[in-house]
Amino acid sequence: MTTAAPARPHQQILLGIGLRVASMACVAVVTALVKWCGAKGVPLMEMVFFRNAFAFAPIALYIARTTGFGVLRTQRPVAHVTRSVVGLLGMTCGFSAVQHLPLTDAAAFQFTAPLMMAALAAPILAERVDAHRWAAVIVGFIGVLIIIRPIPGHMNVVGAAFGLAGALGTALAMVTIRELGRTEPGGAIVFYFTLAGTLAGLASLPFGWMLPDPATLAFLVLIGLVGGVAQILLTEALRIAPIGVVAPFDYTQLVWAALIGFLVWGEHPHLATLCGALLVAASGIYIVLRETGRFTRA
Repeated sequence: MTTAAPARPHQQILLGIGLRVASMACVAVVTALVKWCGAKGVPLMEMVFFRNAFAFAPIALYIARTTGFGVLRTQRPVAHVTRSVVGLLGMTCGFSAVQHLPLTDAAAFQFTAPLMMAALAAPILAERVDAHRWAAVIVGFIGVLIIIRPIPGHMNVVGAAFGLAGALGTALAMVTIRELGRTEPGGAIVFYFTLAGTLAGLASLPFGWMLPDPATLAFLVLIGLVGGVAQILLTEALRIAPIGVVAPFDYTQLVWAALIGFLVWGEHPHLATLCGALLVAASGIYIVLRETGRFTRA
């Protein structure tokens, strides 16, 4: 009779968490597919094209079934271009990092994006960043140093540079999305970024694409389809449950990346990577919880 009503919020939260975890599994799968296709010689921007062009299928279906295509009307095309440029910076550098690092290390570098976003919010969005947030950012970047292992003979300079550049691009994209989201619906932001990525990838065609074999072509298509599904799952998780509840589960990507890396390439995560990633994750979760009101002390 009245016993079912209180259970609904709890069920919604569990569903939101489940969708977020599933989205992180999809992100890990995309990363693994990018690593595999890159090893087969597929050029970077060709992968960017497939990642975006074939993401249109699930994204367009999602928009059609939810908001309708009327949400694509925009008065801020320049802002969408800015978001797309920094987002593509994050995507291309992230794809490059995967070619030079084990999957677990590449995923760990992506964890620094929320920390960079917290630091960038002050100069770009004029947000007040308190001492607690700055402390979390500093602790997080100590974790980054542990992951990088800046010791001669142990540091992958190229991979670390691409990993940090990819995280910076992602952080800038988060900041621009926060500002753009004040006037633009989420469906439009995702659609125009996907369109920009498709066009940017296609523009690289004259500079040397490869003709993939059937298996590689299938994996390239999967990169786009699974990437599009990941974006939808992320959106739905935030629609169903509060960000402070679901965002900490982004760090399950490390588990998926470690599992795929071990099963496919026999990778064994370095202890320093795991320790540094845990420190970065703890800092990121602390920032999320403070921003969503879980911590009440100033």
